[in-house]
Amino acid sequence: MNASNKRENPIGLLAECIGQELRTIARSRPILLVMIGGVVFYGLLYNYMYAPNLVRRAPVAVVDLSHTPLSREFIRLFAATPQVEVCARPADMLGARELMKRNRVVGILYLPADFATRTGRGEQALFAAFGNTGTFLDFAAVQTAAAGAMREIGAQLRPDMLRLLGPEALYAVAQAPTAEAVGTVLFNPTEGYGSYLIPAVLMLILFQTLLMVIGSLAGGERHDGSILRHGRYGTGFGAMARVVAGKALAYCAVYAVFAYFLLGLLPEAFDIPAIGRWWELVLLIVPYLLATSFFGLTGALFFTDSESPVLMIPFFSVGLIFLSGVSYPLELIPWYWQAAHYALPAAPGVLAYVKINSMGASLHDIRREYIVLWAQCAVYFLTACAVLRHNIRKARRSMPRTADPAPAARTCGAEER
Repeated sequence: MNASNKRENPIGLLAECIGQELRTIARSRPILLVMIGGVVFYGLLYNYMYAPNLVRRAPVAVVDLSHTPLSREFIRLFAATPQVEVCARPADMLGARELMKRNRVVGILYLPADFATRTGRGEQALFAAFGNTGTFLDFAAVQTAAAGAMREIGAQLRPDMLRLLGPEALYAVAQAPTAEAVGTVLFNPTEGYGSYLIPAVLMLILFQTLLMVIGSLAGGERHDGSILRHGRYGTGFGAMARVVAGKALAYCAVYAVFAYFLLGLLPEAFDIPAIGRWWELVLLIVPYLLATSFFGLTGALFFTDSESPVLMIPFFSVGLIFLSGVSYPLELIPWYWQAAHYALPAAPGVLAYVKINSMGASLHDIRREYIVLWAQCAVYFLTACAVLRHNIRKARRSMPRTADPAPAARTCGAEER
């Protein structure tokens, strides 16, 4: 089949574009490292770090240099919390650090010699709580237990502290109205941080790594001039649309496997909440991967080499968790951040996935996020076509006049046979 026949067969040209993009991915070791290493490594790392989910009876060493009834009461309250267990009482910090180096304990509670003295003077008493960050939740457990003991000690000593106040200050405290705090747990009252965070992070890993792959491929094409092969049949909308669609379908085909690994296998392996119906998750992942692909191809306007996409990772990391509305109510953030929520595919995608996967929502319950993702597909598809045409024309203008564009201008499967 010659080039003219392929030009008249849009489906064949689209298939050749998909095949060419898949071959480019398979031949690039850095791209494979980003995809396989990034998805697998980060997916396993986050799940391992939060694997305990809820930490109970974490071994802790206590260093008490005060040796007073107050310090013993503080230690008793600290040990009574469900998060920690006091398993060693070394004489000094040197011994406690040695225990932590040997992995005998995951935290240290340090009470200085003036702990009770400062409290008796009405001054702020100081203590230190150290935790091992080998698993993040061990450190959180030590902090939570120390904070609980501190609050209980404060409640016990508050009546005695009021005696130090003058009559006017005491009267003002007595007349102050009490504030009643009423809390309503909306979801997940018994599970831990991992169950809350990991589902959102898994979707974010798909978004981040796919953007890096697309950015590296697009930047490499602009750097070596191979982008000109996409303009062999002109830069009209039809030609650009076939190239953009072919690229996006190739990325989606590869990342469908990674999505199954992250969203299907890892929740089973690490007991992550997964109560959503699989077919609804599939219907969500399709526009999510498409919108992300078109968004990445639109961002190719700013990538001139294969290394520059690494710089965008800090902008598409923790902030997207907040923009998604999972960790902070979307209705309470300023309007400009809400606009960013609707502009980035990761934000509505993460929120919709958490609703389906962790809360058992249906497609009807996520209809707003679902519509936003398909609208992003349409908008970013048009912008990706415009960006590709702009980059091709810019590459043609920058070519030396003596250069022969024919070798670099072969389009996906368009070589003469």
